[in-house]
Amino acid sequence: MHVVDRLVQLMARLRAPDGCAWDREQTPQTLRSFLLEEAYELAEAIDRDDWPALREELGDLLLQIVFLSQIASERDAFCFADVAQGLADKLVRRHPHVFGDVEAQTAREAWQQWEQVKRLENESVASDGFRSRLGGIPRALPALLKAHRLADKAARAGIRWPSARALLGKIRDEIDELERAFEDEQQPRRREEELGDLLFAAASFARHVGIDPEAALQAANAKFARRFVEVERAAGRPLETFDAEQLDRLWQAAKRVPADPTRPDE
Repeated sequence: MHVVDRLVQLMARLRAPDGCAWDREQTPQTLRSFLLEEAYELAEAIDRDDWPALREELGDLLLQIVFLSQIASERDAFCFADVAQGLADKLVRRHPHVFGDVEAQTAREAWQQWEQVKRLENESVASDGFRSRLGGIPRALPALLKAHRLADKAARAGIRWPSARALLGKIRDEIDELERAFEDEQQPRRREEELGDLLFAAASFARHVGIDPEAALQAANAKFARRFVEVERAAGRPLETFDAEQLDRLWQAAKRVPADPTRPDE
């Protein structure tokens, strides 16, 4: 038996009346959080360049796909084979420069071909027949990643800043506007708006210089957490018992401590 067929049959067995009570109770809605969690754990394995973990996390993510496909099969909507067939057809359809007679010599040209075919397939269609190339961006994407994707879509359509230096100038302008917004106590919502504009400008800058803003922020989060834990270790007592000057000295010392990848909190 092919390993994929075995996997599908195992999932069907778990969902059978005499299978696993927990598996039988699951729905697409209850599995949504597990799917997201597995995707983030997979991303973490990629960030660590941990190939054994990557293999395991790919399997966990595949479990969610097989699970959801089994539920769909029970509802006569589609099955796992339909998912795989649809993916294979899409790969052929969106690579006309490989499987057809379209020319694409560079990665940029190949991406443009993919986007062109994708636009015809997936873009949202308004009641007046209007198609937007932004229609394929999932609404549920994390805000920072979504900002990056929006900026990327716009840039590929020609709406982009001329240079990274110009974008840095835009970021400075947004900081100035944010400062003015916080001085204006009569319009509290303006503060949120200006902060959002600043974050969007930062995501646009990341796209322009080829940085993944989500990965950059995750790295910054990890660095902050590592230094905070180092401060806690060095302090030896609750941080609330230190004054601001003492805490600053502890923090500056923590910044000089190299990262230790063997520590679970790092």
